Amino acid sequence: MDTFSSITPAVRIHAGTGALERLPRELERLGVRRAFALCGRSVATRTPLLDRVAALAGARHAGAYTALGKDAPLDDVVAAAEQARAAGADCLVAIGAGSVLKAGRVVAILLAESGSPASLATQYPPGQPPVSPRLRAPKVPIINILTAATSAQHRGGAALKDTAGGPRLEFFDPKTRPAAIFWDADALLTAPPALARSTGLGVFWRALMNAGAVREANPLVQASRLHALALARAALPRMADARDARARIDMCAAALLQNRDEDDGGRPMDAHWIARVVYALGAALFNQAGQLDQGTTHALLTGPAVRHFGGLCPQAVTDIAQALSIGIEDAPDGMDRIGEAVGQWFTRLGIPMRLRDFGVSPDLFPAVVDHALQNFNADRHRELSRHRPRLVAVLNDAY
Repeated sequence: MDTFSSITPAVRIHAGTGALERLPRELERLGVRRAFALCGRSVATRTPLLDRVAALAGARHAGAYTALGKDAPLDDVVAAAEQARAAGADCLVAIGAGSVLKAGRVVAILLAESGSPASLATQYPPGQPPVSPRLRAPKVPIINILTAATSAQHRGGAALKDTAGGPRLEFFDPKTRPAAIFWDADALLTAPPALARSTGLGVFWRALMNAGAVREANPLVQASRLHALALARAALPRMADARDARARIDMCAAALLQNRDEDDGGRPMDAHWIARVVYALGAALFNQAGQLDQGTTHALLTGPAVRHFGGLCPQAVTDIAQALSIGIEDAPDGMDRIGEAVGQWFTRLGIPMRLRDFGVSPDLFPAVVDHALQNFNADRHRELSRHRPRLVAVLNDAY
């Protein structure tokens, strides 16, 4: 707590009504001549955003890839990189939420580096720590235009869905952090209420997990974690309001504070056992079951994770419960009671709390556990493999 380093990467953030009108000056500042846009089909066909970006970019607009799928499938990202290369892109403009933003980072990597995607991703040698390849080539600048709140907005890492059904491919290059981020009110209001709530739930879940790791954090990280929780908790019930741009901007701000948490020396991805287990299993689950989204998956796994792993981090569980205004009882079955209360808290938001409610089959669970054990952020020191029976129990409990 008393010894730490803080590294603040340069980024410009433009927020509010009409924020996107500043896009031309950002392109000019970066010396861009060929800006290539990336988005999903919904943004391209159901919103005016792509046309607006093209109009604002003017002669600098070099085309767009408009078919990026949910969870950034590898095949889509490779196709996007091929089109961006053919267009002579010297800048990427990612329009969307988490899937599109992380895809943009990997497109930048594929444009610059030689080798197959698998060779550029994090490697998992048997019985050894994971190895993240050094990707030294310069990367084109990236501009992120958010349609929903996500902590993917200002990171250097990305995980892609393996179209063949294998573990996620994980990439990291700090040179893929964005040069500018836009929280444009109109852009954020294009997201359907269900999507806005789902992504907001993901941001809130991360803030809740970080509440369990405030005590040992340095002062800068403490500030980010406490205010991110306050913003996210206040905004979450309002995310379904299709007219409340302020709530969506506040949730974007909470997500950015989570990025700053890490830059200021925090380790939010592996703050404690509950966060690590839910993150690892959740990523593996929604990679295998396309009907799941990240926020809902994390919410429904949290109660079971408390029940089966809470004994390994009791102070973190106490702090999480207090953040949800859940009373703490000192009893032998205390973790069971807290886990149940956490589930009830999310249920009151109208979130289904069982995997069976989403048609997820238990037949997926062995592969989910295997893939969870290959999650660098959640398991840097390869400790989860010692708890395979507990991981299976969490999934069965969540079913």
